[in-house]
This record gives sequence, structure tokens and C-alpha cells, in this order.
Amino acid sequence: MTKETNPKSRRSGDTPPSAQSREERLAAALRANLARRKAQARQRDAAEGLSDDEAKTGPEGNL
Repeated sequence: MTKETNPKSRRSGDTPPSAQSREERLAAALRANLARRKAQARQRDAAEGLSDDEAKTGPEGNL
């Protein structure tokens, strides 16, 4: 037997508290991951001797 859901019982913007906290945790983890990856890329560029401008545009200045 399947459980029927009432489409009017839940509004599109309403999320249960557990789902909302999960989304917040995932968003925080994504931000932390992005920050970590950016820091790693900066370290790699610094180890190669590229300045910030060269790292963005390339050693010849082209995009």
C-alpha cells in the first residue's frame, strides 16, 4: 500500500527543519571546499612563481 500525500499540505517554500539544516550544512561545506580549493590554487601558482595577474591571464597576458 502506498501512502498518499496531500499536495496542499506542504507549500512549495516550506521545508521541514531537518531538510533546511541539511541544506545549510551542505552550503557551508561547499563554501569551505571552494575556499580550500582557491587556497590550493594560489599556493600552486606561488610555487610556480606566477604573480596573481599572470595566474589569471597567463604569462603572456592573454586570457
